[in-house]
Amino acid sequence: MSHVVDRRLNGKNKSAVNRNRFLRRYRKHIKKAVSEAVHNRSITDMEQGEQVSIPSEDIHEPVFHHGAGGNREMVHPGNKEFVTGDRLPKPDGGSGGGSGEGQASDQGEGMDEFVFQITQEEFLDFLFDDLELPFLVRKKLKSADSYQYVHAGFTTDGTPAKLNVVRSLRKAYARRISLAGKRKRRIRELEDRIAALEAQPDSEDPAFSKERQIEDFQAELDELRRQVKRIPWIDEIDLRYRQHRREPKPSTSAVMFCLMDVSGSMTQVHKDIAKRFFILLYLFLQKNYKRIEVVFIRHHTAAKEVDEEEFFYSRETGGTIVSSALKLMHRIIEERYPSDDWNIYAAQASDGDNWNDDSPICRRLLEEKILPMVQYYSYVEITPHEHQALWEEYETVQANFPDRFAMQQLSDASEIYPVFRKLFEPKTA
Repeated sequence: MSHVVDRRLNGKNKSAVNRNRFLRRYRKHIKKAVSEAVHNRSITDMEQGEQVSIPSEDIHEPVFHHGAGGNREMVHPGNKEFVTGDRLPKPDGGSGGGSGEGQASDQGEGMDEFVFQITQEEFLDFLFDDLELPFLVRKKLKSADSYQYVHAGFTTDGTPAKLNVVRSLRKAYARRISLAGKRKRRIRELEDRIAALEAQPDSEDPAFSKERQIEDFQAELDELRRQVKRIPWIDEIDLRYRQHRREPKPSTSAVMFCLMDVSGSMTQVHKDIAKRFFILLYLFLQKNYKRIEVVFIRHHTAAKEVDEEEFFYSRETGGTIVSSALKLMHRIIEERYPSDDWNIYAAQASDGDNWNDDSPICRRLLEEKILPMVQYYSYVEITPHEHQALWEEYETVQANFPDRFAMQQLSDASEIYPVFRKLFEPKTA
């Protein structure tokens, strides 16, 4: 008989099972509260959970009670004012004192609320509940590490499938040389002596018998040849098997490129909105795709790949050449992320300001080099004003690649989450 033991850590007087059941039951109310919280506080303030209020009438649980009907007579002990048969007047409406904590209104109506706290983990779960990377090839993104076998030398024990024939024959040849080398040298000496004796004329000395010596040498020669023949051509000690060692291989096959404009035309307000957008994107990727790589690229007149810290907090500025970031992204893809093995995504944030001659170059780079290699490319323009040449060029790109390219406009921080949802809503591959 099997037993399942739940060892999840529970807080004092709390049950993880009951809490999960409660969150599933009132999912609609919690998602609404989380969406409102995003608008009421900063995107960067994700170090805490959120208080969620649910109307008491929505958490009403069914109970068993006595139904109407039947004759019931009772007189409570200690009663001095009423006797059996007296009729009690119904209380006037609104005059009773309720036990709820809802604030009273001038219409005499109110609503009790049930308030509870959700954790940061639960808050992010509901925040990114129905979002995903579009057109992600799921077989390329695995949830666990995979392993690869690498060559680790040779061993004298193994399966026939791992037998290394060349190395085994080499070992056998070396063994035969070492075992038969001395004998073969002696064989050659004996052959030379026998040939020399046969070439000599017969001696009349009775003490010297050429035939007797030849017979002795021939007997020794035959024995040596039999010994050499008994040396096995290949033996078990010669066999060598390939040995492999299992090494963990990261199964990450998705990469997100984050391109942010930090030129002088990007005011501090624009940069703050762009950073908040990318922080939301970064949280989304971390929460939903544990095995994904993120490449951060900042650009003004020149583009540079940076780490997370420099991407969000560096104060570097300059002119604007957007194509520098696209060229750097294309070079990194070719060097490190072949499109056959990786799901490639990109998110770009800019105020739309760019050199007029550079905007057509950006369009050609996207259409000819980048978009054929990526799964999805999203562009966010942070400006409350009219669009410039870069937006117009990108509109052409969107018309040519409607499934892989999406663009939205941001004017203030309150629009970050709605725009983010539009860009990363589920799409069918």
